[in-house]
Amino acid sequence: MPRARKAPIAPGATVGILGSGQLGRMIALDAARLGYRSHVFGPGADDPAMQVTNRATAAAYDDEAALAAFAAACDVITYEFENVPYATAAFLADRALVRPGPKVLQICQDRLREKDFCNSIGAPTTRYVEVGGPEAVARELRELGAPAILKSAVMGYDGKGQVLVKADSDPKAAWEQMAGHAPDAIGILEALVDFRMEISVIAARGLDGQIMTYVPVENRHRHHILDETLAPARLPPALSDKAEGLARLIAEKLELVGLVAVEMFVTSDDRILINELAPRPHNSGHWTIDACVTSQFEQLVRAVCGLPLGSTQRHADAIMKNLMGDEVSRWLDAVGEPNSKLHLYGKAEPRPGRKMGHVTRLLPKREG
Repeated sequence: MPRARKAPIAPGATVGILGSGQLGRMIALDAARLGYRSHVFGPGADDPAMQVTNRATAAAYDDEAALAAFAAACDVITYEFENVPYATAAFLADRALVRPGPKVLQICQDRLREKDFCNSIGAPTTRYVEVGGPEAVARELRELGAPAILKSAVMGYDGKGQVLVKADSDPKAAWEQMAGHAPDAIGILEALVDFRMEISVIAARGLDGQIMTYVPVENRHRHHILDETLAPARLPPALSDKAEGLARLIAEKLELVGLVAVEMFVTSDDRILINELAPRPHNSGHWTIDACVTSQFEQLVRAVCGLPLGSTQRHADAIMKNLMGDEVSRWLDAVGEPNSKLHLYGKAEPRPGRKMGHVTRLLPKREG
């Protein structure tokens, strides 16, 4: 096992990135600006992150020979999405520095562990219960109340593996929609939240324990996929401070070295409930590239390399709009808009619901 390293990792070193999508692409771009090389590991040969670095390994996440070579080539390793297998992160952590550590990944890639963790540290969530099959769904729905949300405990994102269950829903049909016919699937049944806004806060924690947060932002979804982010969220200062405080608490208790995005609900009676955690850069933080002193991607590189964290101050307000599927065909219009910044991800084939890029529209900064 590699010895824990407290000294900063100097520019010229290699940052390993597990995952080869657009988040990895943007990590690599900001790493290069700080003078670091990036080595991307992912299953595809021409994925977005692999287009911006000359060091890439296209291999499966369980290919131990490829993983061992990847570990030997990197000075520190991070990830761009939380569905990297825990076994992969643990294997690498025996051979290289991995930040955030595998235990953080293990918590955040399982909704049950995630919610248990949040409640154990005083970060409230909606009511929930583990379910192992249609019979459990029917039984727990009577206790929890209908309607409720049935989710797969693992591997769900962008609305995948999630089903609204009503009092008259067929539990078997709902289970099969959530999990398919997997005999060992585990689900989580969550009480429906009466919320007026979905927000997120991105927190960074450095090797020295310093924590920095970005302002809460409002997230608007379409077909369960993030469509727009408004920065900052339209919240009174007390609620904004509470949301940032919860994100700081989570980063501290995770003993995080890196970045965590904390998705939250603001309820109709002004409570804040934690929805999900993502221990990596987040779609709702893309606005920071153009509107903040330090982007979320630069902040991640700073954190995992043991550098001082950068300022999270914004110099503008912003609206970030995802370009999904054929929306990318309007790229030329976006380029021509004053105060707009276009970011394309290098994906060749637009498909419905596929994130092809985003546009950030910069606005005068509001105070307060």
